[in-house]
Amino acid sequence: MLRKNQPKKIQPAGGAFAIVASRYNAEYVDAMLRAARAVLSEAGAHVRIVRVPGAFEIPAAVARLAHQSRYAAIICFGVIFQGETSHAEHIGLGVTHALAQIQVEQKMPVIHGVFVFNKVKQAKVRCLSAKHNRGTEAAQTALEMARVMKSLRA
Repeated sequence: MLRKNQPKKIQPAGGAFAIVASRYNAEYVDAMLRAARAVLSEAGAHVRIVRVPGAFEIPAAVARLAHQSRYAAIICFGVIFQGETSHAEHIGLGVTHALAQIQVEQKMPVIHGVFVFNKVKQAKVRCLSAKHNRGTEAAQTALEMARVMKSLRA
């Protein structure tokens, strides 16, 4: 079920966050990136943007960034459209498994915003619509997870 973004009171975050975003399907990815950046900026966070060619390359950049231990969380954005073959599904599953592995091994929140869509309409609603933009949701999750991880260190 499609959920609307819930407005949340932005608490100051401090610290640095990274966003790794695919250049492929840029119209959709860029819209999520802008929405996430706006939320993080409002929270006073420093944001580093890293662009990669496609969704499959996202985990390599995330692994390098996570290894640096400079970031409170890393957000990933990519859009994959299902075609006539199973290629999109394989890419989506590979990225998902890799991001989960990095998150656990590095003990760092990695926010998964890499989507496989069957139809352009699905992407438009979830990426271009302010009401459902998953970039907003990803940034809110990153801020919350950064606070959770900080509390677990104390």
